[in-house]
This record gives sequence, C-alpha cells and structure tokens, in this order.
Amino acid sequence: MKLGPILTGAAVTALLAAGGITYAVAQDNGAGRTLSVPAADSADAGFARDMAVHHQQAVEMSYIVRDRTSDEEVRRLAYDIAQTQANQRGMLIGWLDLWGLPKVSSQEPMTWMGMGNMASGKDGALMPGMATNSELDKLRSLSGKQAEVFFLQLMTDHHKGGVHMAEGCVSKCTVGVEKRLAQGMVAAQESEIQLMADMLKERGAAARP
Repeated sequence: MKLGPILTGAAVTALLAAGGITYAVAQDNGAGRTLSVPAADSADAGFARDMAVHHQQAVEMSYIVRDRTSDEEVRRLAYDIAQTQANQRGMLIGWLDLWGLPKVSSQEPMTWMGMGNMASGKDGALMPGMATNSELDKLRSLSGKQAEVFFLQLMTDHHKGGVHMAEGCVSKCTVGVEKRLAQGMVAAQESEIQLMADMLKERGAAARP
C-alpha cells in the first residue's frame, strides 16, 4: 500500500532522534515484508494510542519534579525520562498518522489487551500505573527530599504499568518495528525501576506496596 507524504515537524524530529525510523519501516513486519495498515481496533493501534497517553503523564511528572528539587541525580533521571518518553510518544503518534488511524478511540483504554473493563479512570488514572490527579497535585505541593521520594514512588508505579502494557504489545502487536520499540521499553523501564529502588533506599524510603 502506498503511503502519503513523509511526516514533518515534531513527529519527524522524534522519529529521527529515535534512530532514523522512516515511514516505510512503520509497516515492516521485521522480515523485510510490508504489511497492510493495522486496523483501528488492533493491538498495534491500541498500544500506540494508550502508550502515548501513558508516556505524556510520565513527561509531566518529570518536569514537575525538576522544578521541585535541586538534587542533580533526580533531576538527571527526570530529564532522561522526559526526553526518552517524549520521543517515543512522537513515534507512536506519528505511526497513527501514517496509518491514517484516529488518535483517540471510543473504546475504553486497554481494550486491545482485553482489559477495557479494568481501567476505572478514577481521578484521572486511565491505565495501570498512572498517577491520579490528586497525586499530581500532591507532587506539585512538595519540595526537596519529599518531592524526590514521592516522584520516585509514582514513577516506579508508572513504569510497572508501562512494562505491563509494553509486554502486551510484544505479545499481540504485528508491526515489527512497534514490537521492537515495546521490547526496548520493557528493558529500559525495568532497568530504571531498579535504579529508582536504589535511589529510594538512599533516601530511607521504598516503593509503594
């Protein structure tokens, strides 16, 4: 199937920054063959939509804590998370554009994983691991060590939810490059979960049960 013009603007920047992925690769099944565009209700589209939303909150939390602490270790981690997840979010949204699919769905989040009835959306927490609006307000109200600990706890939960979703894409998605991105998310976020556990321990705290 022929695709339209190459993406421009922020989506292109994100794709190039993530390793020169082009519009042609977005349909590659990993074996050098071009697949048809995923359906709107496919795991590929559902993961792209849901993880874009999930990532956006991680970016938001990262910028909140960078304004609430002067600790260089936490600020560096927050910056890395914000940059990585903003770039990945650009890729996911870019693929939806390339596939001609909507960025929002009438279905509940996580439907593509068979979990549409499990996401309550209570107080803004639309998917596994997402912070509530009240928790984000609390993070904005803290500073120093308290902000660092709460951020690390929230982001640990967030990463655990993200890993669960990414593993779902590895299992269910059909577009090769998207499956590889999801597998990379699993490895990177599991590594950061361990790093955050160590950072919490240094601050006399631990992840939330």
